[in-house]
Amino acid sequence: MRISPSPAPMTWPRLLSRRRYPEQPQLHVVSDAPPVRGAFVADYDRVVFSTAFRRLQRKTQVMPLPETDFVHTRLTHSLETACVGRSLGRLSGRLLMEADDELSQQLPYFDADCGDIVAAACLAHDIGNPPFGHSGEDAISAYFQSPAAEPFVRVLSPAQRADLQRFEGNAAGFRVLTHTYPAHSSGTAGLGLTYATLGAFSKYPKPSVVGDDDRTGGISEKKFGYFQTEAERFRHVAHDLGLLPKGDPDLGFYHRHPLAFLVEAADDLCYRIIDFEDGVKLGLIPHDEALALLRQMLADDPDRPRSVHWLDWREELGYIRARLIGKLVAETAALFASHAPAILRGEYDAPLIRELSCWQELQEVQSLSVERLYRSRPVLQIEAAGFEVLAGLLDAFLHATFDSTASPRARKLQELIPAQFRAVGPQAPATAFEQIILLTDYVGSLTDQNALSLFRTIRGIDLPKGF
Repeated sequence: MRISPSPAPMTWPRLLSRRRYPEQPQLHVVSDAPPVRGAFVADYDRVVFSTAFRRLQRKTQVMPLPETDFVHTRLTHSLETACVGRSLGRLSGRLLMEADDELSQQLPYFDADCGDIVAAACLAHDIGNPPFGHSGEDAISAYFQSPAAEPFVRVLSPAQRADLQRFEGNAAGFRVLTHTYPAHSSGTAGLGLTYATLGAFSKYPKPSVVGDDDRTGGISEKKFGYFQTEAERFRHVAHDLGLLPKGDPDLGFYHRHPLAFLVEAADDLCYRIIDFEDGVKLGLIPHDEALALLRQMLADDPDRPRSVHWLDWREELGYIRARLIGKLVAETAALFASHAPAILRGEYDAPLIRELSCWQELQEVQSLSVERLYRSRPVLQIEAAGFEVLAGLLDAFLHATFDSTASPRARKLQELIPAQFRAVGPQAPATAFEQIILLTDYVGSLTDQNALSLFRTIRGIDLPKGF
């Protein structure tokens, strides 16, 4: 969609800031030789080696608690999205350089930098997701909207309540990337990523509460991107990058970093096409129907010579999926390059994939996935259980933390909470909201299996089997 123009456009040199949050000075080093390992490649590596990223191996992508080895987890989805994102970033950057000699001279490695930034942001895009996928976000939101949570949220500001009652994995992810727990160290940098990667990561650069008069209806306003605990951090990053504010700059409400559009596109392409592939391999979507639809999207010339005769539909499915993603990456990069001037001016705020030549078929793929995969009985059963598990954990740990009587049960539950998430001791948070966010961090950080096991343990359903 088109929105009202902003007077001062964003600039690529500032948007590609190599400064690391929050301590290091800006680096504007232009050399005749490419760096052996640039700042944005280092961002990618920092995400890969982080504990939060490793936990994605056992967090739901489509099928909760999968028992088959070909179904994607959040970790494999994130890796694939990063691969697609790198290609999108590099191809988009190359197209912009070919169209702008001044950009090529000013930023000679612009295409490589764009690819590395988008890849790192894609790799981290789900790092804040709680157990049980998007249903886990709904479960946390539902708990904080319930009467059981009323004693804890009634003392909070409207914005703080909205953070919890509309819990958002993107905001939790920004917190993971920029927050260091006092129990771990005296640092304040989180993973210490560059401002450019943090900007590209932030698909929804706004707080949970924004006045209706400030909304424009763009896709970047669909969700929110940071909690109140990180409001100052986000404004700091946005200012460094030169993101355009929407309305009053004090609102913390901004236009997207341009590369966030590519992060969104990479995620959209991967989850639509590869989740669909999972559904086919699980037998939930007929493979002949799926292959026909994907071939239609690929739009091959019927006279194109074939060098391979497929004997296994699974192998053909993988081949078509790979070629289709390649085709859509090229289309999406061209769309981004054509819209880049408007994006820099804050005049474009729509998903790039809606302009793809096969958008209608992508919608059909999505509809089939919703009907046959996301609403399949095993998925619904486990997601329903996730509501009980996450609500039960939050309720137990919140009561233990805020229990003024310090009951024996409360003390035992407090001791089960890892030190960095405990709202007790000399480093206890100053406000109730900070204490609640700490406990939500803990529950949200658990893998699907960890959450289920811990819930069964504190309810006395199961006991630990030993060390």
